[in-house]
Amino acid sequence: MTATLGARPAPGKGRARARHRLAVLGFMAPAIIGFVLFFVYPLVATVIFSFTKYDLINAPEFNGLANYEFMFKDPLLTKAIANTLWFVVVLTIARTVFALGVASVIARLKSGVGLIRTLCYLPSLAPPVAATLVFFMVMRPNGGPLDSVLGWFGVDAPLFFSDPAWAKPGITAIMLWISGDLMIIILAAILDVPQEQYEAAELDGAGPIRRWWHVTLPTISPVLLFGIVNSVILALQLFTQAVVAGSAGSGAADATGSTKYLGFPDNSTLTFPVYLYTQGFRYFDMGYAAAMATVLFIISFAVTIVLVQRMRKNSTAEEGGPGA
Repeated sequence: MTATLGARPAPGKGRARARHRLAVLGFMAPAIIGFVLFFVYPLVATVIFSFTKYDLINAPEFNGLANYEFMFKDPLLTKAIANTLWFVVVLTIARTVFALGVASVIARLKSGVGLIRTLCYLPSLAPPVAATLVFFMVMRPNGGPLDSVLGWFGVDAPLFFSDPAWAKPGITAIMLWISGDLMIIILAAILDVPQEQYEAAELDGAGPIRRWWHVTLPTISPVLLFGIVNSVILALQLFTQAVVAGSAGSGAADATGSTKYLGFPDNSTLTFPVYLYTQGFRYFDMGYAAAMATVLFIISFAVTIVLVQRMRKNSTAEEGGPGA
């Protein structure tokens, strides 16, 4: 045996390996610096400020868990959590089912697939503010296009964005219209299902519905799981559409589009992120806002962990398990 256990590599190889590592680190440096400056530092600062009383003017004062304790006594926070949970449940189900339905229809088309796919995806590229304002103009009562069309059938249009009972469904409709990104992902998964499975199911006498239920859905289940978790995170962070809809619905927005009536009507559009923004940048209670942001991050992170674990389990099951 000529080699010795634990022997050091040749000096030339060691220097080459060190140069390689430095080169890799040099190429990664911009991403690492950006990650530290724009994610790690703000995250750490937010957690620290959450234990302080801070108004953006005076120096922060440590107040322990006072901000977190006040969360259990804040009635508006309870309303914001209830609205956010409504969006988490309703928007997640509606967005996933809507994207799956549209993708399933497009996958069965024989002609014009590219055009229809593009038309369905384009709304997701619209700026959130512009998309919300367009929907507000379309769905507004007393002269809006939707009100005019329903008037032909003798039906009065709901007071979207002006009635607390219809404000959240109106925002949900906006989110469905711009869900083309999820639709494209699900469509790619459907088109990737092996045709042999459909042919085998057809030979067994399965019709189109049974093939869709027993072949398509199980095969694309990891993608559907991703869409569900993605929709949950989107609902937890719903901000722009709620602010713009509340501002436009109140009719009191200034030239910049902002208004003091956030959550209009009757706090029905007051989501957790909107209330966080109100506390931090309207009432300048940055310590309390930082505590809310920390809680929101923990919840979103937990949902992401669930996604990763479920995707790993699905991947292991498809490969036949550890003992395969």
